[in-house]
Amino acid sequence: MPAQTNAAPVIIKRKKIVVAGGHHGGAWKVAYADFVTAMMAFFLLMWLLNATTEKQRKGISDYFNPTIPINRISGGGDGAFGGDSVFAEDTLSQSGTGSVAHTGAEPAANADGKSSSRDSGEADGMSNNLDEVEKALLARSGESATMERLMKHVVTRVTDEGLVIEIFDLPDAPLFDEDTSTPTPETMDIAQLIAEVLALTTNEIAINGYLRSYPVTLIDNPVWALSADRAQKLRLLLEEAGLVTDRMQRVTGSADRKPATADPQSARNNRLEIILLRRDR
Repeated sequence: MPAQTNAAPVIIKRKKIVVAGGHHGGAWKVAYADFVTAMMAFFLLMWLLNATTEKQRKGISDYFNPTIPINRISGGGDGAFGGDSVFAEDTLSQSGTGSVAHTGAEPAANADGKSSSRDSGEADGMSNNLDEVEKALLARSGESATMERLMKHVVTRVTDEGLVIEIFDLPDAPLFDEDTSTPTPETMDIAQLIAEVLALTTNEIAINGYLRSYPVTLIDNPVWALSADRAQKLRLLLEEAGLVTDRMQRVTGSADRKPATADPQSARNNRLEIILLRRDR
């Protein structure tokens, strides 16, 4: 039987299904924004390290990591009452100092039966004296270009022992002639400046000398004798500048035993520490 000539042609339509592609959402934009923010913070950090002095970097560090307590006592809370409630006095909550409004408690007595409030007052006065010395020393950096140059050698910090005034070598400005205890003119000027500031208080003083490490191949390593000699020289400079001799309690040389940097042979480790000792220790 012959095929029909008027039959409709068969058309096969194939659809191409694309599995990948399409809209991916906006998650990549968030990731990209985080990346750009991190890079901006990184370059800002690099700029700050290059454009600031060590004293300024310390100030920035203290701003983001404060060491001054907000509240003398803490009950573990973060509210306005430091962990106590408005009924703390009624319940006699012992949050460091105890309740005094209703009990009329007196300040604690020491072994001699005397009130310890006097001791705390003396401690506060001593802390204020250390603060005054530190502020007076830092204020000198803004007086002139010469003072600014000298203060680049100086940093201060407060420790349990007292106020530490650290004087250290700069790459282009050492404190002493190389491998000697002969001070440079900058060291003499710094000693004069510090002696004037130390006159603001009567605290006793200690001096520690430190040096960078020398190569281990040296037969006669001079770090012990030289660190002690430089500390003694600084003592003489301070006394010649007017410091009362009786205030000096000790002068020591610690060689290279406490490096200030990760590289023990760095010139930054050549330093002297003048410690304004606390009276309560």
